[in-house]
Amino acid sequence: MIAPAIRSIFTPIAIARIVVGWVAVAALRFMGPLLTPPVPTPALVTALLAIVAVILVCAFGVVHEAEHLARRLGDPYGSLVLTLSIVLIEVVLISAVMLGPGEHATIARDSVMAVSMIILNAVIGLSLLIGGFRHGSLQHNRTGTSAYLGMIIVLTSMAFALPALIGHDGSYGTGQQIPVIVLALGLYAFFLVRQMGVQASDFTEIDPRLFTPKLGATSRTKTKIDGAPSISAASPSGAVSTPAMPIADILAKHRTEIILRMVLLVVTVLPIVLLSHDMATLLDDGLGRAGAPVALSGLLIAMIVFLPESITSVRAALGGEAQRVNNLCHGALVSTVGLTIPAVLIIGMMTGQDVVLAESPANLLLLGITLLLSVNTFAAKKVTAMHGATHLAVFAIYGLVIFS
Repeated sequence: MIAPAIRSIFTPIAIARIVVGWVAVAALRFMGPLLTPPVPTPALVTALLAIVAVILVCAFGVVHEAEHLARRLGDPYGSLVLTLSIVLIEVVLISAVMLGPGEHATIARDSVMAVSMIILNAVIGLSLLIGGFRHGSLQHNRTGTSAYLGMIIVLTSMAFALPALIGHDGSYGTGQQIPVIVLALGLYAFFLVRQMGVQASDFTEIDPRLFTPKLGATSRTKTKIDGAPSISAASPSGAVSTPAMPIADILAKHRTEIILRMVLLVVTVLPIVLLSHDMATLLDDGLGRAGAPVALSGLLIAMIVFLPESITSVRAALGGEAQRVNNLCHGALVSTVGLTIPAVLIIGMMTGQDVVLAESPANLLLLGITLLLSVNTFAAKKVTAMHGATHLAVFAIYGLVIFS
């Protein structure tokens, strides 16, 4: 049983992607001295193009495994595997940079802010735009989406706004860091327990065949479709989720396949993150010659790191899976902020480094606009291409701020 499962998962294409990714990582390490700035322009362009090509190869492998896991586990568990795989690696690498030589007081702030703008505006905007063109409108589970947005509002406020108001020079004081760490980790842990437990159904796709009666009709009805079990159509969000096999039964029945695909996903995604951070130096060198702003490098790196999730989100939108888009995008941001900020604060306390988290007024304004827009967008029962266009417009304004 195990041998056929291994052969069906570790296919020649999957193995080739792993080999390409890790050979590229090894080659970059070996060629490190040759790529120390200033690098000749032809070599710089060639190296960057090669790295991007390898990242694309690995990204499609990650998307392939993530979609298999999503189909097998169902949401929110399938999306959570991809999200945590990328976010945990990202947190480890940011922590490693902070523990290394040099001053990196703003790395967490810059990275998480870039990720916030990319996820909430670029990826969600593009997904809703494409999904709206394909399907006209998309229905999402408003209860689960509201939970995500509530988490994002609280965590980003603690991360970017509060240090500017109660901190010193953009950093939390020693006595303020511990409560912030405990609150962030405690809230994130509580969210995960609820999401994977009793509230898991709030993060599943809506069955479009089932609907809530209009006002004036009975609030609870029983619906039976094509021989499916009777399901209560009452829901606080006006949505009904499709029943699914309990996660424990799925894990018991398909344990070998799930473990092997999770291993393959992590082994394939790790080169993406390693290469994207290694190419930061090359990007800084190239953008510096072009006279581009320093913040652009962090934005491009963040876009590359979350490329697999971005591709998966767009594909989900094309398939009409609005809640999966939410699980991937909003879930990624909740995990990024909920894990990165406590991690860097703990490292700052251990090493005596100042961790600057307070954002500039312009970025705080954009973050506030983004959060307000997100609440407005997903308060709607159906989201459309128009909603996507407004998010993309805010991302364009963010780019304008970077170049200002």
